[in-house]
Amino acid sequence: MLTELRIKNFAIIESLALPLAPGFNVLSGETGAGKSIIVGALGLLLGERASGDLIRTGADRAVVEGVFDIAGHASAAAILDERGVDVENDTVVLRREVNASGRARAWVNGTTVTATVLAEIGRLLVNLHGQHEAQTLLDPDAQRQILDAFGGATEQATQLRAAYDALTAVRRDIQTLESRRADAERRADYLRHVTQEIEAAKLVAGEDERLEEEARRLEHAEELRSLAQQMTAVLDGDEDAVLQRLAAVQRALASIQRIDPSLARLQETFDAAFYGLEELSRELVAYEEGVELDPERLAEVERRRDLIFRLTKKYGPAIADVLETAQRARAELDLVDSAGFDIRQLTERERAAAARLNDAAAALSALRMAAADRLARAVDQVLP
Repeated sequence: MLTELRIKNFAIIESLALPLAPGFNVLSGETGAGKSIIVGALGLLLGERASGDLIRTGADRAVVEGVFDIAGHASAAAILDERGVDVENDTVVLRREVNASGRARAWVNGTTVTATVLAEIGRLLVNLHGQHEAQTLLDPDAQRQILDAFGGATEQATQLRAAYDALTAVRRDIQTLESRRADAERRADYLRHVTQEIEAAKLVAGEDERLEEEARRLEHAEELRSLAQQMTAVLDGDEDAVLQRLAAVQRALASIQRIDPSLARLQETFDAAFYGLEELSRELVAYEEGVELDPERLAEVERRRDLIFRLTKKYGPAIADVLETAQRARAELDLVDSAGFDIRQLTERERAAAARLNDAAAALSALRMAAADRLARAVDQVLP
């Protein structure tokens, strides 16, 4: 419902605020009083063609603004929501400006919109009737809605639309699945090569890092053993080794404690250091013995690293990406095998949806024909 119309610098109107009350409102006056200008301003607000000739002489722009209450108008609220227009308290404000060059701008609740969107929203809010035109009656969709409302077929029309949407959706699913299967079939040889190549490698996540560490140890095995031997010799090699010389420290420390018992706490520090060095010496010996000079293992590791490098270069950059590539390829190949069954199921759904659509269409056609017959009889009774 239009609750207020505000016009500024339009034709001969300088400024007008026209409040409207619920129910029937009448504008009366002599010819030339400006009634048609108000209707023209409303038409401009609803998206009709704008022109600089519409601006009042001496003004630089014309402005028309309308305030609407759309409480209970669900279709208008839905359109506004789709267009990203916020609505508060069921109030919609349309505004249109035209400048001297003829350029027009439009807003709905402060949001800038095109003239097309303004006209779309305007048609939902206002229906202008003149001697030779009626906006709604010229719209085929509106004609069908009027006929369905007259014949009590609105609910059946909604069911028909739902049946049509369901059939369209299942056909779209069939088309998508058939397209995907066709793509997979064209790529089948390549996909099989990818899966076989990757699966044959039996890759393990993080394997490349572990192999790199192992290769580094194998390549420097002699150097590692030599370093371990050097450290072991320093710690416990001969009489000049660290652990041997610490025996003299132990004897001196025992002599000090006999003279000054307060230094007994130093014994704990010495013991911790001595035992720690002993443990270090034992671990170095074990490490030296564990370092293997194994050229065959090194060659095997390098071959494995080369394989991983080739696969990551083709499908990488990391092992995880290679494994994901294999998984996708396998899924595409599975589609070749499973798509036939899925398409058969979808085809059954399509047949059922088509049957429901035919039934709904037949029911709606019957209601519309009955409504048309009743309307024709009513017209015959009115017209001579």
